[in-house]
Amino acid sequence: MIRGTPVGSPEVMLVRNNGQVIVRWSHPLFDYIVSMGRLQSDQPRLIPLAMPMLRSCNCIRYLEESLVLLDNPLAFVIWAKLILISNQTQHFTINTNFIKPKNLTKLITTTTTTLSLNHNNIESPSSSSSSSSSSRGNSNTNNHYYICQILSSKDWYLLLNHEFEANRLNLVNHFVVSILQNQHNPLHSLRFYIWVSNKVPSFAKNQSVKGVLANVLYRKGPVILSVEFLQDVKNSGCHVTEDLLCVFIGSWGRLGLANYCADIFGQISFLGINPSTRLYNAVIDALVKSNSLDLAYLKFQQMSVDNCVPDRFTYNILIHGVCKIGVMDEAIRLVKQMESLRHSPNVYTYTILIDGFCSAKRVDDAFRVIETMKKKNVKPSEATVRSLVNGVFRGVAPGKAFQLIMKFMENEPMLWKLTCDTLLHCLSNYSMPIEAAAFLKHIGERGYVPDSSVFNITMTCLIKEHDLSESCGILDNFINRGVKIGFNTYLVLIEALYKVGRSADGDRYVDQMFKDGLVSNIVSYNMIIDCFCKTRMMENACKIFSEMQQRGIHPNLVTFNTLMSGHCKDGEVKMVQEVLVMLLEYGFKPDVFTFSSIIDSLCRAHHTEDALNCFNEMVEWGISPNAVTYNIVIRSLCILGDVGRSMKLLRKMQAERVKPDIYSFNALIQSLCRMNKIERAHKLFVSMLTLGLKPDNYMYAALIKALCEAKRYDEAKKMFLSMERNGCIPDSYTRSLMKDILVEQGQFKEAHNAVKWTSSDDKFLQDIQLELSFFIAVIEKNIMSTSKKVYLRGSKLTA
Repeated sequence: MIRGTPVGSPEVMLVRNNGQVIVRWSHPLFDYIVSMGRLQSDQPRLIPLAMPMLRSCNCIRYLEESLVLLDNPLAFVIWAKLILISNQTQHFTINTNFIKPKNLTKLITTTTTTLSLNHNNIESPSSSSSSSSSSRGNSNTNNHYYICQILSSKDWYLLLNHEFEANRLNLVNHFVVSILQNQHNPLHSLRFYIWVSNKVPSFAKNQSVKGVLANVLYRKGPVILSVEFLQDVKNSGCHVTEDLLCVFIGSWGRLGLANYCADIFGQISFLGINPSTRLYNAVIDALVKSNSLDLAYLKFQQMSVDNCVPDRFTYNILIHGVCKIGVMDEAIRLVKQMESLRHSPNVYTYTILIDGFCSAKRVDDAFRVIETMKKKNVKPSEATVRSLVNGVFRGVAPGKAFQLIMKFMENEPMLWKLTCDTLLHCLSNYSMPIEAAAFLKHIGERGYVPDSSVFNITMTCLIKEHDLSESCGILDNFINRGVKIGFNTYLVLIEALYKVGRSADGDRYVDQMFKDGLVSNIVSYNMIIDCFCKTRMMENACKIFSEMQQRGIHPNLVTFNTLMSGHCKDGEVKMVQEVLVMLLEYGFKPDVFTFSSIIDSLCRAHHTEDALNCFNEMVEWGISPNAVTYNIVIRSLCILGDVGRSMKLLRKMQAERVKPDIYSFNALIQSLCRMNKIERAHKLFVSMLTLGLKPDNYMYAALIKALCEAKRYDEAKKMFLSMERNGCIPDSYTRSLMKDILVEQGQFKEAHNAVKWTSSDDKFLQDIQLELSFFIAVIEKNIMSTSKKVYLRGSKLTA
């Protein structure tokens, strides 16, 4: 067997059979010609039959034993057979640059392939057929690209039919889903769904297949019912079915095309489809999803005109729509109407009502729905429990929500474990570590073992916001009971322990991570090294690095960059250089993070000129500095007081189309304020605002302090008042700074008001307000007593 098969190109096989040469050509165009009856059977045609076609074909030219194919791929087959039979040559070169059959241009690659035609290498038909079928099945037919090319052709339906009849398409569920998902053009997915539904009707009703198609039409849509599409479907001998129309309508609803949905539904008779309750449900659901409840009600009222009776699905869709906008009284009316038509509400109906009542802040009514479900013997689902717990936390204050759910769990132990998991998740999301710790202890005593993912979320909350010793105790207790701790949870705990100096406990949990097999690849090792670098424990980081190499796990560029960043923060320039040498020895090319770490280490060591030289060297390596790199150098120059070069770097940064951030301006504005160059600082501040950047408290504090030192108190107060308007809540330092300035001037009421201008309600603010209120009361009392004394003295003088 002789093959010439560049990647993506057709496959050619020449087979000797009883003294005659037979060509097998796996190109879809050849198969298409067979299916159209151009050839007598599925067997390859013999040379004599191909001769008339050769003579009538003007698409080949023979020059110096080279064959250049222009239009017809069959020309290669014919010419190869003629050359082989006449024994004119045993080697020739095919240039596939010019193979461009109509509708199949993308099937041909632009590579040049050399075929060796040797009579001794020609195999028998039996051996070639078995190998060729397996080769074609593995390399072409089941390939998404191959199917995509067929679907993009004009005769897609015939080509797919031929592939199916030749047993080259295995129509199982996962294959059909995969083809639908991996088409770049949603029209191709539609074509394949239409074809496969016609071949295997069960796929038309398959929910997973329809769901995948609906997601494709939503993500890559909108796809409309154009005249061209309908004509294409008609030419294939198929038609738009009710199932396909429902999928279409669902995608339009998700895309917000409410009016188009309604218009197409009014014209379905032209598609040969009659209105049905199912189609009405699809349209009403699409209109609800596109927030067109008025149109949904209009279609609901039209159902009786088309002799369609609303069912439970119809009412559930409408109830969901009114609950979304908070009209709960209408939802209750629809439930009563639903029951009057003998459609009993199901668990989905009650779950919608619970979620709606909670969103409308009617939590008591949500609990009454649970009572109703109990009376009517409707068992709650997992969605019901999650809707109730999450909804109660949305509807009332978190503290009260916790109490209500605890009371509910005592009275109604339904799906108890799921309720515990959901409650823990809510307590973690609402940053309630004290309640979460108490609840974990309470339910742990009753034998509760939490879901691993929920437990990891809860422990992360406790580690960050609760007493660390108590958190470790809870963690150890559940580890002993078999709960698996996640890698990220361990990292958060280890970092917290090392930061407070509890190295022994941290080492114990690191050892536990290795015992549990959580550290097994380069990614996990890099994260542990990064954890040690963040906690300034570089000896441990280097130790882990050595152990990693001993285990045969090779470091990557991220490993070296992490180590360099850690040594940089410790100010160890020599260690940074040593890691850089190792990086180069391993054959890695430094990237922008590598250079940023080197420049940062040089700046921290006050080697600013060396840092600038390294900054300039980046370009020679073909690496463009990012905002972080620029900020490091700008900050270093500002520390030296070289504002001029910092400004030049900022302008260069903008010229290179690197977007500056708040840190780019912060160092400059603070330096200008320290140098009493307030006008330049304010000008730079305004230019920063025009870029859409939000100033932080450090910047405001520097500007306010500089204005006050320059006796420009009114401007300082205006600057303070503009903080919240620009999205910055004054912190304790800024508020204290403003209060001290106003008190120093004797403006006690202004100072009191200055604290009220902020929206914060922390303890510091309350202390300041009490202090200022006391000052104001004392002053007013002194003024009143002084005025009274003056008045009495004046009265005596008058007398």
